[in-house]
Amino acid sequence: MTDLSHIRNFSIVAHIDHGKSTLADRLIQSTGTVAERDMEAQLLDTMDIERERGITIKANTVRIEYTAQDGETYILNLIDTPGHVDFAYEVSRSMRAVEGSLLVVDSTQGVEAQTLANVYQALDADHEIVPVLNKIDLPAAEPERVCEQIEDVIGIDASEAILVSAKTGEGIPEVLEAIVKRLPPPQGERDAPLKAMLVDSWYDAYLGVVVLVRVIDGVLKKGDRIRMMSTNAVYPVDRVGVFRPAMENTGELGPGEIGFLTASIKQVRDTRVGDTITHEKRGCDEALPGFAPSQPVVFCGLFLVDNAEFEDLRDAISKLSLNDASFSTEMETSAALGFGFRCGFLGLLHLEVIRDRLEREYGIELITTAPSVIYQIHMRDGSVIEMHNPADMPDPTHIDHIEEPRIKATILVPDEYLGDVLKLCQDRRGIQLDLTYAGSRAMVVYDLPLNEVVFDFYDRLKSVTKGYASFDYQMAGYRQDNLVKMTILVNDEPVDALSVMVHRDRAEARGRAMVEKLKQLIPQHMFKIPIQAAIGGRIIARETISALRKDVTAKCYGGDVTRKKKLLEKQKKGKKKMRQFGKVEIPQSAFINALKMDN
Repeated sequence: MTDLSHIRNFSIVAHIDHGKSTLADRLIQSTGTVAERDMEAQLLDTMDIERERGITIKANTVRIEYTAQDGETYILNLIDTPGHVDFAYEVSRSMRAVEGSLLVVDSTQGVEAQTLANVYQALDADHEIVPVLNKIDLPAAEPERVCEQIEDVIGIDASEAILVSAKTGEGIPEVLEAIVKRLPPPQGERDAPLKAMLVDSWYDAYLGVVVLVRVIDGVLKKGDRIRMMSTNAVYPVDRVGVFRPAMENTGELGPGEIGFLTASIKQVRDTRVGDTITHEKRGCDEALPGFAPSQPVVFCGLFLVDNAEFEDLRDAISKLSLNDASFSTEMETSAALGFGFRCGFLGLLHLEVIRDRLEREYGIELITTAPSVIYQIHMRDGSVIEMHNPADMPDPTHIDHIEEPRIKATILVPDEYLGDVLKLCQDRRGIQLDLTYAGSRAMVVYDLPLNEVVFDFYDRLKSVTKGYASFDYQMAGYRQDNLVKMTILVNDEPVDALSVMVHRDRAEARGRAMVEKLKQLIPQHMFKIPIQAAIGGRIIARETISALRKDVTAKCYGGDVTRKKKLLEKQKKGKKKMRQFGKVEIPQSAFINALKMDN
């Protein structure tokens, strides 16, 4: 049984690549939590894709025992959180389970957009924050300037910021002492009814669903019968334990502790993140305030290159959604691409990660359609329809207006690239809300349509600022705009997989680019093929693929010109008939290339 005053729960928050996972490695190593022979870089990042990309996707937890300078032994529960904007919901959940945060800032780069977003989440959760300046072993480190920046931009006191190098281990003892001295211990009653927060859950092939819990009050023991307060489902607890970082059974968890339980739960969907867990008989009176469920933002279709693998794809998607409750799917069919799934993601990185995992872990070759967002279509009769796929758009004559999702984007950029960033945001139909300075860097706040951002905004932003800009966003509701559906016709047949929603002012340029691209991608046939972009019944752009022509006059030696004419006329009639009944074979590669993001 651990005294509450000897427990510290904290998370590490930072922008991408500022050294969260490396700092976690050093804390684990310096306290001897993991034997030296088992130590490896990014110890808490367990997925292959996390190691390859060098990013954290799932928040991971570990229990560390530390003997402080005053001779007392403390239990430190650490949660390492993701830094990327797409996984902000993982961060917000972790924040609610702990009382304090280490704010890691790269002393060569300073405060970035995601640093701000994560700190505000920590402040919302009433955290005590300890600033840590990392990478001080680098020649470009400027700790004094970055301390000033933390005070100016974030507004928290950085006079006692700890200087560390997570790579070399310099400053790690000071960090451990600061965790014990400056972060508050958890509050909780051991004798009160059980009240525990469900922080995360994932599927394990041997144990069923493993639930990560933070006990607020009471004691959770093996053999207890627990009740989930949001679903009223009751389960018997099979095992209770902690992560060091491997699972270790302890038999019970007291107030203030973070650990796991398994209870023969079959599906991750049965465990709602943010739910309150209590005893079946002696339950607590009211549930903890839950988290808002994560809402998918970007939708796209996943189709197979080889349709024979459909069952494998279905199997793979159901296994992946076991581990990732924020990934939503439903079946769909497309005339051009066959059977597939319409999937919802939290952002483009989330989409890439899921696609990579499907291709790598299950060996499936995929085609992804152009990503789209959820539009709200207000009908004349007053009803509102949510549209995920432009192909499902209702009859335009019944539509009153269409609203699209907007975001509030915060961009931090060095002064010399400011003009390019403003131009990029204006080109994407952005509305400037704010422009302030933090030292030599500008902080721009824009209201942007999400539709314009999901394509390639992040890549364009990185290229116009040579990689120096950082970008973060929050959803900012819906707004009406002049949006139309653009359809692509090949030989007068609409191709549903290439339909997109565009702003009316941009439609012509987008249509022209699309038909020019398809002209190069579709091979020639024996008849000429028109490729058109249309809005409703109006054609806005057209290209024609000329026909392959067989020389029918080759066998006429000299002779009468009328004979040649007759043969050519006959060929012309044949081509006309062919075009009427001929089917245009569009190769898969043409779809893949036409759907690739470009300008």
